[in-house]
Amino acid sequence: MTAVLMLRIAAGVEAASLAMLLLNLFTVHISAITSLGGPVHGMAYLVTIVATFLVPASPSARWLAVIPGIGGLLAVRRIRRTDTHRR
Repeated sequence: MTAVLMLRIAAGVEAASLAMLLLNLFTVHISAITSLGGPVHGMAYLVTIVATFLVPASPSARWLAVIPGIGGLLAVRRIRRTDTHRR
């Protein structure tokens, strides 16, 4: 698995798990969802940051990856945009 693919997957899991946690918080607040979703979101967040450092990315993409929730998706977008301009 390449680092870019790992970054894309981790960024998607991070955003989806945050959306699930927030939806749970504002609706039914089931503790089992929180107990499972919290660590999943945290791990996806850390994998996103590490994967950003494994790919040849600009410093701005690395800083974007640190933003919780949507930072990984923004970093993927920035990396894709800089790759397009290099070609």
